[in-house]
Amino acid sequence: MNMDKTVRDPDMPHNETSDISKARLRAWLQILKVSRKIEGELREKMRLEFGSTLPRFDVMAALYRSRDGMRMSELSSALMVSNGNVTGIVDRLVTEGMLVRVPVENDRRASIVRLTEAGEKDFAERALVHEGWVSELFSDLSAHDADALIRILRTVYHHNEAHHD
Repeated sequence: MNMDKTVRDPDMPHNETSDISKARLRAWLQILKVSRKIEGELREKMRLEFGSTLPRFDVMAALYRSRDGMRMSELSSALMVSNGNVTGIVDRLVTEGMLVRVPVENDRRASIVRLTEAGEKDFAERALVHEGWVSELFSDLSAHDADALIRILRTVYHHNEAHHD
């Protein structure tokens, strides 16, 4: 029985391409592992500190960056989720006075969602705490390392964007 973890075609010589492929696979698995770990930590901190959820924070963050508000479809697209996933969160935030829906003039079916003054204040407070959590989770990275990681991840992102356009 072959105990070697790599499966090779006996007719194909070992080459550098397979080594690169394996390294990229390991990188992908590490990205997943770290992403899940950090997201889980942030979810738990958000729940314990604010009695809230990360998706709710993400909705408010997207609207905080877009001060004029967004259509629901724009918000869903920005968060890379379906409209249905965002609707319930938006409904609750409107009920709590954190968001307001503003009708679109020439489209009776559409509305723009934006933060209220209370929503902006609430988000700004949470964002400061969130930034501290993220900084703590990445505290082993120097500024130089963080910049290098961002550069590498952007390269991967843009490469895959180009292949899907």
